[in-house]
This record gives sequence, structure tokens and C-alpha cells, in this order.
Amino acid sequence: MDPINNGEEETSKKEISRCSIDVHKVAPPPQRSSFEKLKSRLKETFFPDDPLRQFKGQPSKRKWILAAQYAFPILQWGPNYSLSHFKSDVVSGLTIASLAIPQGISYAKLANLPPIVGLYSSFVPPLVYAVLGSSRDVAVGPVSIASLILGSMLSQQVSPAKDPLLFLQLGFSSTFFAGLTQASLGFLRLGFIIDYLSEATLVGFMAGAAIIVSLQQLKSLLGITHFTKQMGILPVLSSVFHRTTEVYLLSLFIFGPSFLLLFPVPHDCSMKRPKLFWVSAGMPLASVILSTIIVFALKAQNHGIDVIGKLEEGLNPPSWNMLHFRGEYLGLVIKTGLVTGIISLTEGIAVGRTFAALKSYRVDGNKEMMAIGIMNIIGSSTSCYVTTGSFSRSAVNHNAGAKTAVSNVVMSVTVMVTLLLLMPLFRFTPNVVLGAIIVTAVLGLIDLPAARRIWRIDKFDFLVMLASFFGVIFVSVQLGLAIAVRPTNPSPVQWECPSSGCCCK
Repeated sequence: MDPINNGEEETSKKEISRCSIDVHKVAPPPQRSSFEKLKSRLKETFFPDDPLRQFKGQPSKRKWILAAQYAFPILQWGPNYSLSHFKSDVVSGLTIASLAIPQGISYAKLANLPPIVGLYSSFVPPLVYAVLGSSRDVAVGPVSIASLILGSMLSQQVSPAKDPLLFLQLGFSSTFFAGLTQASLGFLRLGFIIDYLSEATLVGFMAGAAIIVSLQQLKSLLGITHFTKQMGILPVLSSVFHRTTEVYLLSLFIFGPSFLLLFPVPHDCSMKRPKLFWVSAGMPLASVILSTIIVFALKAQNHGIDVIGKLEEGLNPPSWNMLHFRGEYLGLVIKTGLVTGIISLTEGIAVGRTFAALKSYRVDGNKEMMAIGIMNIIGSSTSCYVTTGSFSRSAVNHNAGAKTAVSNVVMSVTVMVTLLLLMPLFRFTPNVVLGAIIVTAVLGLIDLPAARRIWRIDKFDFLVMLASFFGVIFVSVQLGLAIAVRPTNPSPVQWECPSSGCCCK
């Protein structure tokens, strides 16, 4: 036997023996009662960030300062605000205002509300969000999906044509309950609910809603007078094919150049080519100016072209006396507020997180919920309807170089000047161009890359997406939405940068 090998074996045995001596027994974790387990689980769910931690060990004066900064994020970054930031925010604010003005008017008409309400909703809410919001890039205002849902749900029981005042009152009341829902979710720290909405059903719902919204604009684009009020694809197509004699060629003449201007507008342009953000921002306003000049020069309003007409000048009138808290329509406004509140909140949170990730800063979901909720509660009392963060305006705001929420203030001031001085200029703006703005805006709702990704990952989720899609286009927006808000997927929604197609423009 080789003595060298014997020596190696003895050394190896000694090392193994020494290692076995160094092994220590690990005591099992202490037993916890069911109450302690429940308490720990609730703390992880509702207070994962431990918001009270910053107050520990601080003097009373410092605690008051921290509390004020927590409630009003503007107090955190305001003291360090600089002139260079202001210059960037002014450019960004003026840029998104050029997009917000035509979109606000268009989306108000989509909600069956007076066009002026869309401008009102682009004035007060941005000011509130600038004080309470925690995102530097979010640009708030009316959005297409919330406008569609609000208008379609209220129209089921009240006709906006026969009783416009009651419809307007119900719109403001629904906005109040939407804000109350959003603020309550934030105050009760229920932000995790939004994370568990199924991506598949939302993708299907958004695509179906985009098709319905686009088809509804055929009334304006083709100049059809008698058009269905239903939202399903079959009634809409039936109205088009049975009213071909009403199609107005002059309307198509105005729609043509407007659509050619608006065609490059989808937000992909501003996200894929950030230097061309001015295209997304300026083309809607350019199309409004061009079409207004054409109508005025040809006096087309006297030849069957439907125009906006005279808009009321002045700032937002108070509307708290128009809110309905009792009566036969209370259930309707609560249901409408709940649905529009959740959907618009989903979009607002997604927008904030998307651009916060691009700039490597953090957005507090619960604080955002409270900011958006309070914004809508105040808005309902100042003649505004449901508003939230918009992907299209936020993308332009981001690429225009916004540094803080002051860009929202600049946009609001620009809208204020428009309300006070420039309203007569919109008198001859044709409804056909507003329809074109809506159609080009909702193109990004059809997210084909996301649908292909869902097909590759999970075939069952793909079937759920199709169920939501066909529920919207063949039955009703409400049915598709009922599927979309059901938390079917245990994993959080993975919101992507809108460069591949916006899910909630």
C-alpha cells in the first residue's frame, strides 16, 4: 500500500471530522399565533413601504415638516426648483397644451358632453395634480376610454340630446364618485388591487373599445345625420350602410387633409423618435386650424358641415350645486363613477410607473391614487369630468424635456388664456376634424405585439382576451369591461413602455 495515499486519506478524514464538529444546529423559528401571522401578512400587504418609518426618532417640528411633504409632494422638490428647470417646464407645458386643447374638445364630445367641458377639464385638474402628484412626467386631462365609458353608461338611461342639462349633471356626479373611489383606494392603501388586473382582458377590452370608438366617429367623418346611439359593431355598421344617401362629400373633403395631417400622430412617433415629439403635439392643433380656415373660407357651415358653434367664454363655473346625491339616478352615477374611476386610475398609475422607470425615480401608487381622486372630486365641483394621466400627452411631456409637475401648471395657464380670449376662434371648427383626432388617438389602443406575446405565453389568457374583445364589439362596452376588471391573473399586470402600442391612451 502506498504510504503517500495513506497519508492523504488520514488528512482527508481529519478534515471531515473537523468540519463535522463545526456544524451547528439551527433552531426552528419561534411559533407564532394565527393573529400574529395575520398581522404580519396585513402589514406586508398594506404597508410594504412602512410610511411611518421616516417619523421615528424625529423631533416634533421635523415630523410636521415630513407630514406636510408626504401629503404635498410639491414641498419636497419645490425648494430646490431652479430657473433651468422652469425653462424646460415652460417648453413642455406649452407643447402639451397644443395637444390638450383639441383633444379636450374631442373627448368631451365622445362623452356626449359640451365641448367646453373638455377645456374646463384641462384647466383645474392639472393644477391640483401639480400640488398632490408624485410623478414628474404625467400630464393629466380627459382620456378617450374614460370618456367613452362615461358617455355610454349614462346614455343608457338619459338621452344627452333630449335632456342635456340632466346628462351634464349626471356626468359631474359620476366624476365625484369616481374621485371618491380613487381617493378611498389610496387612503385605505388598496393600490395592490390595481396590480392584479389581468393584462389579457385589458388588452382585449382596449382593442375592442378602440374599434367601437372609431366606428362611432363615422357619424362625424361621413356627415351622417341619423346615426345609432348603440355601441355594438352591428348597429353601427347597419347605420352606415342604411344611411349611405346621407354621406356628405364636403365632409370627406375636409376630413381628407385633416386625416393626412393627423396620420403620423400616434404616440409611437414621440416614443420611438423622441426628437419628433413636436409632431405628436402639434399636428392635432394644426389640423384644427387648417380645417377651421377651410370651413370659414368656404362658408361650409351654410352647406351642411356640422361645426362646434359658439363656445362660452370664461373660466370654469362652479358645479357643486349640480351634483346628484339622491333620487332615481343615484345608483347610475355611483356605478358609472366606480367603473370609470377604476379604469382611469389603472391608466394613471400605469403612465406614472412607465415614465418613472425611464427616469429611474419612484412613484408612490397609493399617493397617486389619492392625488387623482382628490383631483376628480375638486373637478366635479368646477365643471370638469373624469380626468387622469394620459399616455399620449405624458409621452410628449417626457420627450419635450419636462423636469417637474410645473409643466402641468404651464399647460393649465395656457388653457386658461384660451378660455378667456381665444374661444371665438373655435366657432367654425368642424366636428369632422374632432372625429379624426379621436380616431387617430385611439389607434394605439390596439396592441398587436401584446396580443402575440399573450398567445406565446398562455393560450388560455389569449382566449380570455378574445372574450373581452368580442364582448365589447358585439354586446356592449359594459360587458367587455365586466370581464376586464375581473382579477383573473395572479401575477401583476406588466405595463410596458407605450412605444409598442399604448394600452390606455
